[in-house]
Amino acid sequence: MNNTFLYIVTVAIWGSTWIAINYQLGDVAAEASIVYRFGLAALILFAYCKYKHLPLKFSLQNHIQFAIFGITLFGFNYYLLYSAQQHINSALTCIAFSSIMFFNVFNARIWYGTKITKQVYLGGAFGLIGIVTLFWPQINDTKLGAETLLGLGLCVTGTLFASTGNMLSMRNQKLHLPLMSANAWGMLYGSIFMALVAIVQGKSFNFDYSFSYVSSLLYLSIFGSVIAFGCYLTLLNRIGTHKTSYASIMFPAVAVIISTIVEDFSWTLFTVTGLTFIVIGNLVVLARPKKLKATSNQLNSTNEKDLKESIESNLNQKNLNTEAL
Repeated sequence: MNNTFLYIVTVAIWGSTWIAINYQLGDVAAEASIVYRFGLAALILFAYCKYKHLPLKFSLQNHIQFAIFGITLFGFNYYLLYSAQQHINSALTCIAFSSIMFFNVFNARIWYGTKITKQVYLGGAFGLIGIVTLFWPQINDTKLGAETLLGLGLCVTGTLFASTGNMLSMRNQKLHLPLMSANAWGMLYGSIFMALVAIVQGKSFNFDYSFSYVSSLLYLSIFGSVIAFGCYLTLLNRIGTHKTSYASIMFPAVAVIISTIVEDFSWTLFTVTGLTFIVIGNLVVLARPKKLKATSNQLNSTNEKDLKESIESNLNQKNLNTEAL
C-alpha cells in the first residue's frame, strides 16, 4: 500500500480512538479492558495469518523477542499510560506521549545508527510547540505537585517502553519476520502479561454487555490495534522512525477536529495557533529536503554538461581526422 495512505489511516484511526476509550472506562477495570482489546486483536490476526497462509511457527529465540515486543508495546506501555491518567489530565498525558517522536529518533540512532537531521529537530520542535499551545488552557490550570510529577513520570516511562517496542518491531522486520505474524504473537503475549498484572492487583474480569462498551471494544481491537498498528509499524520500516513518529503529534489535531463535530468543541486562539504549528511541523518532517533536491538537480546539470562537452569533443576529433585524410 502507498505510504501516504498508511500514514493517513494511522493518524485518522488513532486520532479517533480517544472516543472509544472513553466508553471503555467505567465498570470494567482498565487492565481487563486492555486484555480484552489485545486478546481479541490477537485472535483476529491469527485468523488472518491462517487465511493468508502466513507462518505462525517460529523458533524459541523469535518467541522471546515477540514476548518482549508485546510486553513493551502492548503491555507496559498501555498499563503505565492508563495509570498516569489517574494522576494527570489527558492534556498532559498527550503532551508527554508525543515525546515518543524524540525517543524513537534517539533510539533509532542507538539501535540502528540512523542519522538525525536538522529537519527532524525543526519539525519536532514545531510539533511540540503546537501541542503545548493547543492544550495551554488546561496546562495553565494544572498545579505542579507530587501527584502531577508522578503522573508525568508514569507517562514518560510508558512512552519509553512504547519506543522500545517500536525498535523491536523494526528488528523483527529486518529479520524478515512477517509483520502480521509478529503482531499476532506480540499482542497475545501483551494481553497475557496484562492478565497477570490484573490478577496480581486483584482486579476482576467482569464484562460490560452494553452496546457502547462492546462496539468501542470492537473498534479498538479491529481498527485501533489490528489495522492501525499494522500501518504504523509498516511505516516505521519503510520511511523511518522520524517521519512515522510525527503521527503521534498529529493525533491530538485529529481529536480536536472530531471533538468539534461530535461534542461541539469551541475553538479559541490557542486551538488555531496550536493546530497551525502542528501542521507546519508535519510538513517540515515529511517534506523532501531541499538540499537533496538541489544536489540532485546539480548532479543532473553537471552530467548533461559533461555529456554535451563529450559529444562536441568527439565531433571535433572526427572533423580533424576527416581533414587529415
